[in-house]
This record gives sequence, C-alpha cells and structure tokens, in this order.
Amino acid sequence: MFGERHLRHVLLSYMNYYNETRTHLSLDKDAPLSRTVQRAGRILRLPILGGLHHQYIRI
Repeated sequence: MFGERHLRHVLLSYMNYYNETRTHLSLDKDAPLSRTVQRAGRILRLPILGGLHHQYIRI
C-alpha cells in the first residue's frame, strides 16, 4: 500500500469484485449479480485487482 488513498482504492475494488463478480457457494456457484451463460465466442480474460483474480467472458 502506498497510502490511505491507495488502500481505499484497493478495498473498493475488492468490494466490487466480491459483491458483483465472484461466485458464491451459497448461491449455487452463481454471482450476486446473476449473468447468463455465454456458449459461443472467444474467451477473454479480464484481470481484476491487478491480476490477482480474473473474470472470464466470451465476446
């Protein structure tokens, strides 16, 4: 961490990841903001939290 501002940015990023993208076992491995299954297309990896986690989507 490089200071309070950086810490707040990292914590907000993780909070958004946890509440919007990350899957939860209690939701049957779905994310809190449910999304449809994409069956066709190229897979794209989106780094989250500086590459610590990734989100995979199809385009």
